[in-house]
Amino acid sequence: MKQTIVTMLENALKEFPERSYVNKKTDTGWISYNFREVFEKTKALAAWLQKEGLKPEDRVAILSEGSPEWVITEFSVILSRGISVPLSIKLLPEEVGFRINHSQALFIALSKNTLDKVLKIAGNIEKAIKFLYLDEDFEEIKERFLSSGIPEERVFPITRCMDEGRILLRDENRETGLRRILESIQEEDIVTISYTSGTTGNPKGIMLTHKNYYSNCQDAVEAFQVPVCGYSTLLILPCDHSFAHTVGLYAAIVRGITLYFVDARGGAMGILRNIPGNLLEASPVFLLTVPALSGNFMKKIISGVSEKGKFAEFLFNKGIEAGIKYYGDGYNKPPLITRLLALPWHRLAEALVFKKIRATFGKNIGFFVGGGALLDIKQQRFFNALGMPVYQGYGLTEASPVISSNTQFAQKHGTCGKLMASVECRIIREDGSTAAPEEKGEIIIRGPNVMKGYYKNPEATAEALKDGWLHTGDLGVMDKDGFLFVSGREKALLISSDGEKYSPEEIEEAIINCSSVVHQAMLYNDHCRYTSALIVLDLEGTKKFLSSLAEKYPERILQHLADKIFAYKKDPYYGKRFPSAWCPITFYIIPEAFSEQNQLLNSAMKMVRYKIEERYRAEIAYLNTPEGSRPVNSENLKALGRYITP
Repeated sequence: MKQTIVTMLENALKEFPERSYVNKKTDTGWISYNFREVFEKTKALAAWLQKEGLKPEDRVAILSEGSPEWVITEFSVILSRGISVPLSIKLLPEEVGFRINHSQALFIALSKNTLDKVLKIAGNIEKAIKFLYLDEDFEEIKERFLSSGIPEERVFPITRCMDEGRILLRDENRETGLRRILESIQEEDIVTISYTSGTTGNPKGIMLTHKNYYSNCQDAVEAFQVPVCGYSTLLILPCDHSFAHTVGLYAAIVRGITLYFVDARGGAMGILRNIPGNLLEASPVFLLTVPALSGNFMKKIISGVSEKGKFAEFLFNKGIEAGIKYYGDGYNKPPLITRLLALPWHRLAEALVFKKIRATFGKNIGFFVGGGALLDIKQQRFFNALGMPVYQGYGLTEASPVISSNTQFAQKHGTCGKLMASVECRIIREDGSTAAPEEKGEIIIRGPNVMKGYYKNPEATAEALKDGWLHTGDLGVMDKDGFLFVSGREKALLISSDGEKYSPEEIEEAIINCSSVVHQAMLYNDHCRYTSALIVLDLEGTKKFLSSLAEKYPERILQHLADKIFAYKKDPYYGKRFPSAWCPITFYIIPEAFSEQNQLLNSAMKMVRYKIEERYRAEIAYLNTPEGSRPVNSENLKALGRYITP
């Protein structure tokens, strides 16, 4: 049996053809398509694409929020033996243009929400690309294509294309031709070219094959022992995100998982508004998250509880504290006496508070699966105590993407879990030798999930793939119990004046998660005498904290704020965890949050460090002057004025 996505699709059609696969919200409610309907629509669109000239290995870009049409478009490309190029809807127009031209895409599938972005760069696309419109209001927006100078014969609504495809498939020769193409698909054929988000430089096109996706999906569903037709999820992460792509769209085919796409009507702001209601309507069993998303959930939960009054807040805090003591690190059980003392408080909070909180995520919510970036241990402990554990994993798009994960059968807080069954892992020193047990080094992996290479970039491919091993560029440790701990990116290292190196991510997460006044933090040390930080304050948390102070003098207020920012130093877990040389001694309060709009966050909500350093070069330089070396400095005093109500 070939290990291909086509094989996965055909198995789904045999095992659960009537099972609901993809669902979207419309003006008339939720519309559902089962696996059989999706496959029929996919075949029809594939027939149309082939009629329009799509040949094996031709590229089709997809720039749209998640929807059944997104899935059908990609599968139709796969059935045509073409290559999908999934693009983030958060890319800037010029970034979209680069990826379309670099991949030499012949088609681009787009939605109403991404139309303006595409029209802005349509004139700069090198090939005479064809436009496939995925929404149902084509007649309403058709004129916008034409007024932008795009010929009518190059613009197509997907519904009409599928209708034409169904007619084409009535021709026996056409049906036979499609079947012949399906039978010719090989395990090593490229399925997608997924562009990196460029946190440390220009994006690269990652080529993933049928075998890559097949093996990673099998590993994932087996690690979590996903029951057939027993799970559903609301996909909040975009479909182009490698985590949602594999563990969402493709793993669903293996086990009959029902997918609900978050309602994207109204664009990015509409998505944020619609998530709470969609959670209640979809009632998912699990959710896919990234640390930024789960961190936002955590802050909203804490803020919501505080609004319920002192007793509810007290009981909630005692319950979380008791749950952390009761469960320990999730792997090693605490002493019996510790658990017995914690149990009453935890059960009381469970009965009176925790159940109500979980209900806001739907009646069936069981757990989260986290990926995308480092997850602070505080989040893992918090959600586990709340009864909605975040099973944190680790992966890279280059690895399709899952490398390891905690699961309900084996978890340890602070780690990224155990390796997937088909993945080999080594921790190596700078000289390439294997590190000793529990010694930190670079993580390298090997397995059927490892990419084919970077598209049109043999130099980068040779640097990443050596003797079959993928050099991840991440630093980590494998502990005695077989759990992988990832400590950060090798390229994001802090470097002291004497050349010593340290990864900043865990300290940054500690600062954010231990302080209600911090929204974002980025540490900096490039051969400096000490480490400093750029701080984005949390508006609501900061104003609430400042209003609680009786101080009137700005210098003293700022000192109290600094103590709050550095609260992690007094935390029982973090207080002695980090070497003092790498803990920031000063900070600069910057006025604008890192975001996708200002290009300081990528589509996975990770900081684009080199761009932040370029943007705030002067501020970083100031922090390394005698005046800037203290938190109570003139620049921070100016910034403080924005948060103090006259």
